[in-house]
Amino acid sequence: MARPRQALLTRERIVEAAAALIDAEGLDACSMRRLATELGVQGPSLYNHFATKAEIVDAVAELVVAQVDITVFRGNDWREALRLWAKSYHAVLAAHPNIVPVLATGPGRRPAGLAMAEAVYGALIDAGWSRARATHIGALMRYLITGSALGSFALGFDADPELYDRYPHLHRAHELAAHRAAVDEGAFELGLDLLINSLSDRYDQGVRR
Repeated sequence: MARPRQALLTRERIVEAAAALIDAEGLDACSMRRLATELGVQGPSLYNHFATKAEIVDAVAELVVAQVDITVFRGNDWREALRLWAKSYHAVLAAHPNIVPVLATGPGRRPAGLAMAEAVYGALIDAGWSRARATHIGALMRYLITGSALGSFALGFDADPELYDRYPHLHRAHELAAHRAAVDEGAFELGLDLLINSLSDRYDQGVRR
């Protein structure tokens, strides 16, 4: 009986497998050996497509960023565009939290990351912000979006109520984990509102430099 043909190994298959592995087990789990096992191939065959693990992780980051909706910058006021983009980016990172440390370092040479930066920066410049202020706003937005995705505030407190006996203002901190969505999402929405509303006030006052 003829042996079943093995599926063709492609860059796309490798990146998809790596993305699934990182989502499930984290960045440390994504080794060349483990990837080869997941794909049912010999380790050296991966090097026909990627020279290093770092290149594969970078490709996964590119795949994730490409899911962010940057079409919102076409035809929307800069305020609404920033809000819609931030929510889209936030949702994508929430679905892929393990790749956030890579994305938090910036776009690097990734086309999707650079296209996103171009869309954000271009929209701000077109709206009349100075180049310096547009840079600051882009940085602020990245700090808010990627920073909020790096970890949960609510899960940072231990569930032992006795721990907080010496900290009367934290006497209910042990309950935060049970309300993670409300706490973490509420904080992100508040931060986004405060940031955009403050920028809008400065813009309307003509302070754009």
